[in-house]
Amino acid sequence: MRVLVERTVDSEGVSQAAGMRRGRMVTVNLAESPLGWLRSRALIDVRQFEAGERLRADYERASIAPSVTMRWVERVDGGGGDGLDPTSAQIAAKRRFDVALAAAGPGLADILWRVVCAGEGLPVAEKALQWPARAGRVVLTLALDRLAAHYGIG
Repeated sequence: MRVLVERTVDSEGVSQAAGMRRGRMVTVNLAESPLGWLRSRALIDVRQFEAGERLRADYERASIAPSVTMRWVERVDGGGGDGLDPTSAQIAAKRRFDVALAAAGPGLADILWRVVCAGEGLPVAEKALQWPARAGRVVLTLALDRLAAHYGIG
């Protein structure tokens, strides 16, 4: 699925507010995650991508992110086929998420959460973590390797 929109970005790749028109116009695919972007350019391998997607899935199942709209689920009971009621499934996903981040380690959990779960691009995550430019990809690949080892993805 492709959801293309036009955005104005400044010289560092940061999106500008609607009223600010300094920078250049780019077309952005909203359906593509930062992890998918890295994978499509062979900057991470399949193993790292799968580990990141597994973490993101648990993050979303645990409903950790703040909700801003109505939840439109397919089933009223929220059943996911795993035999757990919705509350138990959410708690189990939260536990898996916490254990996975702990397995990555305290220095690597920050970049995993920002890029994989929050959907921040690497330049934005690097700036927020006060890291030098282009350091994020190296650290992210290390974090994804640890995550893949934790999940047993080989």
